[in-house]
Amino acid sequence: MLRNSRNSAACYAWAMPTTSAAPSPTQRRALAALKRSGDATAEELAATLKISSSAVRQHLRALRSAGLITASQDRGQPGRPADRYHATDLAEPLFVTTDSSLSVELLEHIEEEDPELVNRVFQRRRRRLVENARDKLTGKAVAERVNVLTNMLDEQGYLADCEKAGHNHYRINLHSCPMWAVATHYTQACTTELEFIRDLMPDATVDRVTHKTAGAHTCAYEIHFRTEN
Repeated sequence: MLRNSRNSAACYAWAMPTTSAAPSPTQRRALAALKRSGDATAEELAATLKISSSAVRQHLRALRSAGLITASQDRGQPGRPADRYHATDLAEPLFVTTDSSLSVELLEHIEEEDPELVNRVFQRRRRRLVENARDKLTGKAVAERVNVLTNMLDEQGYLADCEKAGHNHYRINLHSCPMWAVATHYTQACTTELEFIRDLMPDATVDRVTHKTAGAHTCAYEIHFRTEN
């Protein structure tokens, strides 16, 4: 089982040259598994991907050479410290479905003309997303609404999953960010993302409890429904 032991790890980055070669399907699966878990050893990845440890290590060497992963030594366990691998920011664009660099450039031009217009653009996008999504949630029970929203976010490239944390309490985890280039330049992207979820869950309190731009490996949202369902 993958686990996050980053707090007990002595981190170091691999100083390897980057390459433009695209990851293979198995390497993409490995990256997705790392992004979902936060970090993992080669043995943990082998169990998750259902391939041999030696094959995993070959893929990890390629990903490390491309600069898509870093490694930490887990010194909190007995015996020889194990390498724990982490996806880097360079892996974010691999899960993006749109050209974020163009989006950033266009937003910069808009900001030069009228800074307030940038806020209006993000708000208009949020309203459109809410309008397109609302009918898919109407009339559904709480758990089904959370699942539908999670699937929608996953389809948008967020590598989303959800878990039940208690009675009428859920947590949605976003392991990737399809707007990463935009989000690192404009905080409005993250603000409207939170507002989008709140708009679709008006009978719940929604809080972002971890944030990728703040250094976490996920953006996570706690959803507490105030009504019985």
